[in-house]
Amino acid sequence: MISSKPEKCLILVVDDLIENLQLIAFILEKRGYETTFATSGQQALERVESARPDLILLDFMMPYMNGLEVCERLKANPDVAEIPIIFITASHEQEHLIQAFERGAVDYITKPFNTPELLARVRTHLDLKYTREQLKKSLRDQAELTKELQKLANTDPLTGVWNRRHLLTLCEREINRSCRYNRFFSLLMLDLDRFKQVNDIYGHSVGDEVLIAMTKVVENSLRNVDFWGRFGGEEFVVVLPETNLESAVEVAERIRKTLEKTVITIQEEKQVQITVSIGVSSYQLEDTKIDAVLQRADKALYEAKNQGRNRVIADKYSNRQGS
Repeated sequence: MISSKPEKCLILVVDDLIENLQLIAFILEKRGYETTFATSGQQALERVESARPDLILLDFMMPYMNGLEVCERLKANPDVAEIPIIFITASHEQEHLIQAFERGAVDYITKPFNTPELLARVRTHLDLKYTREQLKKSLRDQAELTKELQKLANTDPLTGVWNRRHLLTLCEREINRSCRYNRFFSLLMLDLDRFKQVNDIYGHSVGDEVLIAMTKVVENSLRNVDFWGRFGGEEFVVVLPETNLESAVEVAERIRKTLEKTVITIQEEKQVQITVSIGVSSYQLEDTKIDAVLQRADKALYEAKNQGRNRVIADKYSNRQGS
């Protein structure tokens, strides 16, 4: 049933005879419906555009542009095609009724009409219209909810980047693509330097703000085709499709230098500066699992830490392969 009151529904009545318009208006308005009118096909098209009625009562036989033409043009317009059209006709010819339904009408009433029948058919098709709209809304809401739940399941709740599980899924897709099409990609493993000291000195809430600020810097350094996520703690992994080792090192250096110059203001009085160590590796033809690429990046990251932090180290094996 329609949840809104009847007077909330606007019905367009189209007839070239004023007497018919007056009679139908009296019946509908007595029941509580709002009405608007058109005395020709062209006027009907204009009224639909301006008033956007909930339902249309359309005379079949009119001069210049008959009801069939009006119906056909309305149904061809996606903005108003969902408005139900009930034909009012004096014709009892089956061919006319078939044509009406073929053009998109939902029902018809023959003249002279019976008032209770007219009101029943109007109510029925308003109910059906409302039900369709509610169903569409429910489906849209469900799709949005599903999308949001999927996002929550795949992203890190603090930083908003991909979480480890989804990141590894994307990495597997990337290495499968590379194996199949003989393409290449590179991988960066980032780790914030002395992040434990930030937490110890300023507290974990400040540490969280530092991680969020860091993700924004990295995000601005990547292309749309790149993807990345939080691997664990203060460690992140970036995947650069169609990127060789040399170009990946350039990206890593850009990220490192930007972070080195970034001053993070916390609570308006605290300023924190951070640095990052980055290990870089590239996909090799013999790699069948992402673990191999990750391990080489992790090894290069470990070397960057050993050499004093705040630096980029490329995996030597990847470099020898000329990725």
